[in-house]
Amino acid sequence: MNLLIKLLISTIIVFVLSYFLPGVHVENLTAALMVAVVLGLLNTFFKPILVLLTIPVTLITLGLFLLVINAIIILVCDYFIDEFSVDGFITALIFSILLSISQSILNKIFVSED
Repeated sequence: MNLLIKLLISTIIVFVLSYFLPGVHVENLTAALMVAVVLGLLNTFFKPILVLLTIPVTLITLGLFLLVINAIIILVCDYFIDEFSVDGFITALIFSILLSISQSILNKIFVSED
């Protein structure tokens, strides 16, 4: 049940951010749902590989390079989903930061810990 709530939260956040953040375009709610699913899959399977490969850079930047990895994940998602587009790297970086903050806050409020 928590997975469905998290998916719904991510879908809504992606959809809302596309309205407020210039450079992020989501055609409809179905596309936002696809973005949420693909981001979840990429974060589960692809992100750990990127993190492992970039450990030295991440250590040198005191973890700030993880923001770059998140932006790369957003751009990969943009590549796979036609109804979702991000205009550039900086936009993807801002989108990923806002998405992460929003998810953290809303998951804390709506998702139970059991």
